[in-house]
Amino acid sequence: EVMVLKSGSGEPRREPFDRAKIEQSVSLACRKRPVSPERIERLVSGIQRQLETLGDAEVESRQIGEMVMEGLRQLDSVAYIRFASVYRDFTEARDFEEFASSVREVGGK
Repeated sequence: EVMVLKSGSGEPRREPFDRAKIEQSVSLACRKRPVSPERIERLVSGIQRQLETLGDAEVESRQIGEMVMEGLRQLDSVAYIRFASVYRDFTEARDFEEFASSVREVGGK
């Protein structure tokens, strides 16, 4: 079983990997986008497989977040920006603009 190490203020916490949390976050980012439930399922399954093949008993939550971002970047640029806005804690419109601009420059879908 993979344990997720969550750091932040105070002592790091450990909790079991929760596939449903990843699926819910990805589904929310893809809401009202042309992304089928099957593609979301494949993305989440791929992340879970990556975690299992790492062979580590503990994985930092940051690493999982980056995996989700990479998967969404390839899947749908709007979903990618939505997820990033929460994950990276955008606080101003400028944060969105700069991130969206970088996505356009790379040629997001």
